[in-house]
Amino acid sequence: MSHLELSAIELAYDAHPVVRRLSMRLPRGAIGCLLGPSGCGKTTVLRCIAGFEHVDAGEIRLDGRVVSSTSIHLPPEQRRIGMVFQDYALFPHLTVGANIGFGLRGLEAGARQSRVGAMLGVIGLAGQGERYPHELSGGQQQRVALARALAPEPDLLLLDEPFSNLDVELRERLSHEVRDIIKATGITAVMVTHDQNEAFAVADEIGIMYEGRIQQWDTPYNLYHRPCNRFVADFIGQGVLLSGEVVDDQHVRTDLGLLVSAIPTECRIEDGRNCGRCTVEVLLRPDDVVHDDDSTLQARVLKKAFRGADILYTLELDSGARVLSLVPSHHNHALGEMIGIRLEADHVITFHRDAEYAAHAQPFNALQCTEG
Repeated sequence: MSHLELSAIELAYDAHPVVRRLSMRLPRGAIGCLLGPSGCGKTTVLRCIAGFEHVDAGEIRLDGRVVSSTSIHLPPEQRRIGMVFQDYALFPHLTVGANIGFGLRGLEAGARQSRVGAMLGVIGLAGQGERYPHELSGGQQQRVALARALAPEPDLLLLDEPFSNLDVELRERLSHEVRDIIKATGITAVMVTHDQNEAFAVADEIGIMYEGRIQQWDTPYNLYHRPCNRFVADFIGQGVLLSGEVVDDQHVRTDLGLLVSAIPTECRIEDGRNCGRCTVEVLLRPDDVVHDDDSTLQARVLKKAFRGADILYTLELDSGARVLSLVPSHHNHALGEMIGIRLEADHVITFHRDAEYAAHAQPFNALQCTEG
């Protein structure tokens, strides 16, 4: 049984749909993430789970018990949910220890003190319970907010853009720390963010949201290598969509050669009729295009972005099409220089060129490349 289950929930503000028949499941002990651009509805979903919003349709279940539906609405304080807010919401007049122990007022003093001490140890602030929030760094405040949410041992933890107030370097380090802390407690958690690096660092499973719907709920690996539609392909990672032509039921011709599928590709429009020699768009990631001095296929360097160990090149093919290539930085080529490249990809996804951008743009099968 799933620990958290959302079944076709809907919510609208003043007749404007914000969440549209959204469903997801999360097993106990897993960390899930709702990832998407601003305004896609991800924070609203989190508020529905917490009980701050009433759903217009569908159900939310915790441990198999309905906590939200059109006829049932369990108030937030009865859901045993901990929440970490975007601004941490620490009480400035209370010490760190008092902040962590705020939700433990039902315990006797000794038990409360013991629990606070244990949580200070978990977040790496042992012995600092008498300090005040303003005396801590942003990262330390974030960990205190996490400890306060975890201290009452909730059934579910919700995190709303928990790293948005931190600088980039601190975000990366703390995202790994937060994952370790959550995993050490064994709690089920749901985070929302617009930053895919944060999502990849923290979550076991990620739901990509667009216009109130989850476009794909999957592992980070599959979201990157096997996106289910063009929105997910465009939103996750970097890449380009290269035009190609379906030659027959097994081949797609591109400017980089002939792509051959291990199983027949299907090139169909919505009513199921075969569309013949149709034009498709092939998703290529920077790591799919490999620098190769011995290759006869040449491309011109248009742009370069130095990234330390690697350089991200924007390359122009003879046809005028552009691709990206991630190359070890000791291959330092000048703008305008011609370099050899070859396609080396285990997962190449193609989309019908006329398909809709999001939910109805289903991919074809994974392809491999051969020369042609």
